[in-house]
Amino acid sequence: MNVHDFLYYIILPILSISSLLVFVRFFKGPSIVDRVVALDLLITIGIGIIAIYSVISDKPTFLDISLVLALIAFLGTVAFAYYLEKRNKND
Repeated sequence: MNVHDFLYYIILPILSISSLLVFVRFFKGPSIVDRVVALDLLITIGIGIIAIYSVISDKPTFLDISLVLALIAFLGTVAFAYYLEKRNKND
């Protein structure tokens, strides 16, 4: 078993199952914080799937796309943390 087979037959199914479980948490999340964490995790799983696709298909351009997506996810998480901080100061 080479690296491509390992990524395709083991890692991608694990990421797919984990994304389904995170979708459940995203829809059932009792609070907005749980939903934001689930959304951040979904984006991280998506970045992993894009990176694996880049390795399997030998297209390094997709790594740039995953990097931009990671930066956007980070900025979204920081913005949400800033929002929570401001909301807690006003309470």
